[in-house]
Amino acid sequence: MNFPNRRRVAVVACASALVMSLAACSSTGGKPDSSGSGIGAGSADTPRITIAMVTHAAPGDTFWDLIRTGAQDAADKDNVELKYSSDPQAPNQANLVQTAIDSKVDGLALTLATPEAMAPAVKSAQDAGIPISAFNAGYGAWKDMGVTQYFGQDETIAGQAAGNRLNDDGAKHVVCVIQQQGQIQLESRCAGAKQTFRGTFETLNVNGEDMPSVNSTIAAKLQQDPSIDGVLALGAPIALTAVQSVGNAGSPAKVFTFDTNAALVDAISDGSVQWAIDQQPYLQGYLAIDSLWLYLNNGNVIGGGGPTLTGPSFIDKTNIDKVAEYAKAGTR
Repeated sequence: MNFPNRRRVAVVACASALVMSLAACSSTGGKPDSSGSGIGAGSADTPRITIAMVTHAAPGDTFWDLIRTGAQDAADKDNVELKYSSDPQAPNQANLVQTAIDSKVDGLALTLATPEAMAPAVKSAQDAGIPISAFNAGYGAWKDMGVTQYFGQDETIAGQAAGNRLNDDGAKHVVCVIQQQGQIQLESRCAGAKQTFRGTFETLNVNGEDMPSVNSTIAAKLQQDPSIDGVLALGAPIALTAVQSVGNAGSPAKVFTFDTNAALVDAISDGSVQWAIDQQPYLQGYLAIDSLWLYLNNGNVIGGGGPTLTGPSFIDKTNIDKVAEYAKAGTR
């Protein structure tokens, strides 16, 4: 895409410094409000713009509260009207993007969990001259789709890190639970873990929109095979449900996960979940919006054409106390 012909802004240097300082942050928290979490520093005096954020979030998944909190903080700082919408079904998500295009938004922040389904909507936005930042999902596809900025983690590398950590923890037989079959970032996590894990590794597909079903499906698997000593979840709500499943099945399996929320922080503290891989969702949401503001006002591209990685890092008992402080503030 071509750089927009917009006025330069006096606050770009301040915003760039804030982006650098946030690069060490992470996030989880509650439902965002119109004022954000208070992390943003000052407010831009640039003209008011509208940015739509469209994600594949499933109803009730509190991980996305962290994305929205970060996005709202950036929007508050940047004088941006943020319009957020989501749908876990790819065709519906693509329709939401087209609705945003038709409303003539100034920018789009998108997750690309199902790239082939999202490609026509992305092309439509590009044809309309609307800049796009991608985040959270679509690591292997964003560049081929012509998107210029991406914020997230390499899910295969994150999975490999999980597999190595499972080896270190002495696991021998692990089940990786996929809550939304076909989503590329979830499949990549399990695939990466399988590459490095030295024991028996299986995947188990569940319906992440039906938590009682998730509970019973995991419990049935554990009862069927008592040799399973590890459940690797791909999201905090699934991990917390897996803790219940382990108890219901009378299984000795330990629970490990990707991603956090406030309740997951407590679960790591009390030992019911061993560790979580953190991709810093607050930071993803923040940068997805702030990057578009920088691009529209000063032609900046964060990452210089490459991905901006926000993870993976591990949260466990060695650092959970510090993380808990930020979780109480709603940003971890």
